[in-house]
Amino acid sequence: MMLVQPLREAARWRLALQDKLSSISTVFSAVVVTLLVNFSQPAQSAELDRDTLRLLLWQAPSTLNPHLAPGIKDQTASRIVYEPLASFDSEGNLVPFLAAEIPSLENGQVAADGRSVTWKLRPNVKWSDGVPFTAKDVLFTYAYITNEDVGSSSTGSYRSVEKVVALDDLTVKVTFRTVNPAWSLPFVGVQGMIIPEHVFAAYNNKDAVNAAANLAPIGTGAYRLREFRTEDVLLIGEDVVNTVKIIFEPNPEYRDRASLKFKEVTLQGGGDANTAANAVLSEGVVDYAWNLQVGEAELRRLETKGTGKVALYWGSYVERVMLNFSDPGRETADGERSSTQFPHPILTDKRVRQALAVAVDREKIAELYGRSGRATANLLVAPAPFVSQNTRWEFNRDKARALLDEAGWRDSDGDSVRDKNGVPLSLVFQTSFNSVREATQDIIKADFASIGVKVEKKLIDSSIFLGSTPDSTNSRRHFYSDLEEFAYGNKGPDPGSYMIGWTCAEAAQKVNNWSGSNWARYCNADYDALFQASATEMDPEKRRRLFVAMNDLLISVAAVIPLVEWSYVSGLRNDIAGYDPTPWDSETWNIATWHRKK
Repeated sequence: MMLVQPLREAARWRLALQDKLSSISTVFSAVVVTLLVNFSQPAQSAELDRDTLRLLLWQAPSTLNPHLAPGIKDQTASRIVYEPLASFDSEGNLVPFLAAEIPSLENGQVAADGRSVTWKLRPNVKWSDGVPFTAKDVLFTYAYITNEDVGSSSTGSYRSVEKVVALDDLTVKVTFRTVNPAWSLPFVGVQGMIIPEHVFAAYNNKDAVNAAANLAPIGTGAYRLREFRTEDVLLIGEDVVNTVKIIFEPNPEYRDRASLKFKEVTLQGGGDANTAANAVLSEGVVDYAWNLQVGEAELRRLETKGTGKVALYWGSYVERVMLNFSDPGRETADGERSSTQFPHPILTDKRVRQALAVAVDREKIAELYGRSGRATANLLVAPAPFVSQNTRWEFNRDKARALLDEAGWRDSDGDSVRDKNGVPLSLVFQTSFNSVREATQDIIKADFASIGVKVEKKLIDSSIFLGSTPDSTNSRRHFYSDLEEFAYGNKGPDPGSYMIGWTCAEAAQKVNNWSGSNWARYCNADYDALFQASATEMDPEKRRRLFVAMNDLLISVAAVIPLVEWSYVSGLRNDIAGYDPTPWDSETWNIATWHRKK
């Protein structure tokens, strides 16, 4: 028996649903009952109900609110219910969802001066509760995302917006602060999902995380929520995996209801990557499994069963080591750590950062990913025109040692750890529980030890580390350590909302409820100047060169250590069709077209 749902994450769900769960004993009783029911039934097999689509995420979603989503897992679940005005396909082409058509210079909806865009909305769209969708919902979504009290995870796409107005019930005009070549970012893709004003209006404030609709969404998408079970199980071979189970059904108000091929969609969250891979590739008890961070040999072994296949595609995500430019060991008068008031006492020295960068064996780390990862020197890796050809990563311990010598860090007491002015060169390195990341931590710890740098590892539950809840100081946003590792990338083919995360004004701090996207608190006037130039440059080639220059600057000063460019690796049963992933949205973006082969 394998009960793998983290207790801390379960506690968070129980807290969020305290009005529905009477006591802790009720929860455990529910688990016992569910286990007994499952054990009283025949074991699951590959012959499943063809009218049900079964999805498995080994990291359970903690919210179905796309604008409070801590990560991809939550966006993947939310996207089943919610839609943006438009999204990008794998080729970077805009595809309309709630928009009636795609704006352009030719149809007059993109202003010739680059200062505004007008969206025509699809008529006769209703929310799943029957309330009409109108321009007011788009305006509300903008107000919600940009409200610092909400602490939205989607703010990056809206920094350039000056105002959003409704010209009528089916027309929205977005005006930008200045000329904006990235006019297609707001309300598009994974950060553009529209939420209903009549459901969320009372929670456009610091109480946003407590909205019941965060776990009971009302959307315009193909499917609607039927039930959110905080405790359930999934039988995978001989294993019993404790999961969250979210059950969806066709949205009766969906504009193309007759085209939907499934009577039910279930999404279960829990287990681990190996369990998920076995479930879809070998046992066939699910139709889709997300993010199979499993060794290459194991994936190939499971594929030989002939039940499922690995679905791999490249995107923008880069596994990286972030370096903290603020001091996590000092507190402000009101108790804030990692504040811009206090620069980091070690990592603000460029020579130290450069030493760390060249001490990392990226090729060895890439081997952990097999076909799904490749070592990279760049932070910006997609789309292809934005990828710098000027950078190279280097693994050179002698060079690292020389840089640390030059910076004045030497082993004065013979304990194998360098020191300076009586302070040891010791760094706390945090990341989420994940077998590949833990192995990466071990490689980096050994690499750093070989040049006289001591590393203290810290592992945090993924729902907390990757979360956006402001009161959790163990998140990557707070960055209360010296180093941290995670994967991140641009959410659309325009990298503006991604690269803004290194500008001075975006530093995540208590004053902005840690909603800023600059979690490293890096600040460089030269970088800011490059970004500001890109924000108004209408010439595509000049703008491309500006983004390449931003990437090159960050790499040259070792503001970050990119490790591996990783592909998305999911698993599909062989009889599932219609899956058409794009790196610019969640993999469920086109779930309305998924179907089972005859």
